[in-house]
Amino acid sequence: MCGIIAYKGEENVVQIIIDGLKHLEYRGYDSSGLCIVSKNKTFLIKKTGKIDNLLEEVEKKQKRNEMTEGEIGIGHSRWATHGAVTEVNAHPHFSCDREIFVVHNGIVENYESLKKELIKKGHRFVSQTDTEVIPHLIEEYRKNNTFVAACEKTFQRLKGLFAIVALDKKTGEIIGTRNGSPLVMGIGEKGLFLASDIPAFLDKTNRVIFLDDGDMVHIINGEEYKIKNLISKKYLKKKINIIDWDKEEAEKGKHPHFMIKEIKEIPEAIKKATWQDKKTLQSVVNLIKKSSGVFFVGCGTAGHSCLFGQYAFSSLLGKRTGFSAASEFKNFLPALDKSALLIAVSQSGETIDTLEAVKKAKEKEIKVVSLVNVMGSTLTRISDYVLMINAGPEKCVLATKSYLSQLAVILLIVFSVLGQEQKGEDRLKKISRELHQLFEDKKFISQIQKLAKQLSSAEHIFTIGRSYDYPTALETALKIKEGCYIHTEAFAGGELKHGVIALIEKGTPCIVHLSKSEEEENTLINAMELQSRGAYIVGIGPEKKKDFDYFITVPEVEEAFSPLVNIAPIHLLSYYIALEKGIDPDKPRNLAKSVTVK
Repeated sequence: MCGIIAYKGEENVVQIIIDGLKHLEYRGYDSSGLCIVSKNKTFLIKKTGKIDNLLEEVEKKQKRNEMTEGEIGIGHSRWATHGAVTEVNAHPHFSCDREIFVVHNGIVENYESLKKELIKKGHRFVSQTDTEVIPHLIEEYRKNNTFVAACEKTFQRLKGLFAIVALDKKTGEIIGTRNGSPLVMGIGEKGLFLASDIPAFLDKTNRVIFLDDGDMVHIINGEEYKIKNLISKKYLKKKINIIDWDKEEAEKGKHPHFMIKEIKEIPEAIKKATWQDKKTLQSVVNLIKKSSGVFFVGCGTAGHSCLFGQYAFSSLLGKRTGFSAASEFKNFLPALDKSALLIAVSQSGETIDTLEAVKKAKEKEIKVVSLVNVMGSTLTRISDYVLMINAGPEKCVLATKSYLSQLAVILLIVFSVLGQEQKGEDRLKKISRELHQLFEDKKFISQIQKLAKQLSSAEHIFTIGRSYDYPTALETALKIKEGCYIHTEAFAGGELKHGVIALIEKGTPCIVHLSKSEEEENTLINAMELQSRGAYIVGIGPEKKKDFDYFITVPEVEEAFSPLVNIAPIHLLSYYIALEKGIDPDKPRNLAKSVTVK
């Protein structure tokens, strides 16, 4: 949630902040703003809506010579929590004297008591946000302290999970800290960066310092900085990491949207998911074998890959396996002891509910293995073992290639436990090639586009699947709901008769996932039950069925691998439905890519 970018150095700070915000827009796009300091003048601009609205206002001011490039700046893209989506509530927020400016990601849980305290001392608030208490509290402490000391005192009083960057107009210093929300530092040749995520400055530098909870970084000038941990009170010398993502990998290139670009990267993502460190993979295999049971946690799409993991570990490994949404994990924790193993799955590695679940497990001395896409993220640093899913940068809010990568890594783990790692790797690489051919098939794409036109006017869609296709049905419903704003519900095929079928009316679209398995016949029976009530039946599977109203054929694979091929057409379908409805598929309403608040 929310994107932060800050820079101090020799380059055009206005352009760097705008470009950084564009790279972070997937984290929030309710509003955006920036504060630039140039020769002791401050330029503060805030706009609701997408970053383009902010850019338009900046360009107007530049043309009228009302704004210069500046030497220091901070910017923010907002996903609203406290306060409506207005320019007043947009970041950056400022102190009474307009000397201190702050951008913030997360929630200040004790903001109400702090606000009351500050109002009594004469501070005037203009917004509805929790963030605004931060610059005012710094200002209050600034009366008798340096900017650094004032920030330190302020940060220690805040309760909650957050990332904060504060700018002092008077001294030109920038100070940032994090507690549960992401903040990374970029070391450029001509300046220093702070940001919520690496893509914000990846076109300028790939040299990164990953900050830990409690770290406070003080940027003195474009070259000099200090990092102090507020918990240990010690100054730190932290490792500079080299990120191997390149700029092109993180950009749309010739594609109109990140979503279609990332869908087309699915075959490569599956192949890269097999690129695991053999030693780490074997350590994970040994942990699974020794554990009394395995428990998966994840949220949203990652949660569906966890459910798939539960099916695969239970049926293929005969391992006692559980799963819950990460936010519900505390209810299952009492049943686990330190002989159990927790597997956490997250694209960003910053999902707050998943991090909280992992921390609770570690308190009970439960070993944690994480499947993550972002190197250096919080989850990678608090887990005992990490397997990177290697999907590469994913900017579209809707997870596509990362989901397939998660499934692929889970399958690779399963086959490794079975002593058949090469077999699993070969199957995944074969599917990678088959999906590449499918995405290049113009007839197949045309078929998806035609179905998208038909479904774009639907009010309700139902989707069913059995066995491994049930998690796929759930992910299908999520993709259509979040990307196309169509009410979509998923059910295990056998559950239809237990109430759901009452909702079927003439013409109701129903998507049925099929695979070559002992459950195929039962799923076909469920499809006919729907059709007999007037439903419009769309099938997805390896063999066309004559009684279906519409059928999308996918490669035939072993049952456990069917989720990889069955979800791929859904990604395309949700993309093209969004286009039919005039929805920006990269930025669905009310959503953000990384959920860093509870």
